[in-house]
Amino acid sequence: MSATQHYPDDADTLAGEYVLGTLSAEQRRDVEARSPQDAVLRDAVARWEARLLPLNDLAAPVEPSDLLWPRIARTLDAAQAALPSAPARSGTLWNSLSFWRSLAAGGMAAVLILSATLALRPVAAPGAPQYVVVLVAPQSQAPGWVVQAQAGQSAVQLVPIAATEVPADRALEFWTKADGWAGPVSLGLIKPGEPVIIPLDKLPPLEPNQLFELTLEPKTGSPIGKPTGPIQFIGRAVKML
Repeated sequence: MSATQHYPDDADTLAGEYVLGTLSAEQRRDVEARSPQDAVLRDAVARWEARLLPLNDLAAPVEPSDLLWPRIARTLDAAQAALPSAPARSGTLWNSLSFWRSLAAGGMAAVLILSATLALRPVAAPGAPQYVVVLVAPQSQAPGWVVQAQAGQSAVQLVPIAATEVPADRALEFWTKADGWAGPVSLGLIKPGEPVIIPLDKLPPLEPNQLFELTLEPKTGSPIGKPTGPIQFIGRAVKML
């Protein structure tokens, strides 16, 4: 095992990232080598597979654009060339180029898998561009939530894919910010572990690279209309079609 490799702290998180496909090749080989002797890890992988793999049946097959795979390859090559550590303070993440470069390598794989396995709700405009956002924990980059949307819709769907613990006196608040906006806009408070449909009827249309995040705020939400607490999960919109 390489000393430079980062491994999740617990078996459930490691198994989840293994099933989602966000581990490096070396980490995947390590999981596969450990599983026959590690019953806890093996059972955790089985639980994640039972939870996520049946979602394949919900998604209709989609033929990807000829331009998709070359774009993915360019993104991964660029990310692999420069992988700095994530910023220590959550407040620097909004404008940190190094964080988004490091996030690209781990998050892109999750984007590809989850966009294929998590079906969008029925929409009235077939063929409209679809967007997916994988929200990851800033430090561990472990996936926690998925945002799904389609151009022309007035709402997005927020789906939990991992357990999220919130102190009794705090709440998760959902935010978004597109390029050119003065600041993030609150999309309301979110209950941990519960999928929810978020109206976007008062906001401009969703666009590629739009930022989404969940922050830890007072129980009634941010008192100043912008994030005040630490970022719990964060990600950017990727246009899939």
